[in-house]
Amino acid sequence: MKLLVLYLISLAPKFGYDIIKEIGDIVGGGYSPSTGTIYPTLNYLLEQQYIHEEITPNERKRYSITAQGIEHLKAKQDCVANILGRFETRRRIQEDERYIDINTAMENLKAALRLKLSNSEISIAEIQKIADQIEQAATNIAHL
Repeated sequence: MKLLVLYLISLAPKFGYDIIKEIGDIVGGGYSPSTGTIYPTLNYLLEQQYIHEEITPNERKRYSITAQGIEHLKAKQDCVANILGRFETRRRIQEDERYIDINTAMENLKAALRLKLSNSEISIAEIQKIADQIEQAATNIAHL
């Protein structure tokens, strides 16, 4: 999240709300990061001196990248490209009607996992069996 936020600020100075909205647009699927995620991230970036905070006349905080932040982004440009690529793929899959069955199956898997893992009685053996089955499914899909 830190690199994505820094990248977005590098494109143009932004308010926290703008960052939340842009991340939602990048990720797609109705996702929107919470203020409880974004503002601690902004505080971290401020502490690292990767961004600068400006108080506007209407007392809003606008964030811009610093020279140190630009250098950090340059050093991490492969990682940033990877993050953006993964989100673009995810967004494209979510928006393409051809993948609706896959999206539904993934949502069903996540719901089943949440339900199973919410049971405090789950054993180590059951956890391992679930992990093994997911790994097997991933292997099978990769070999299609």
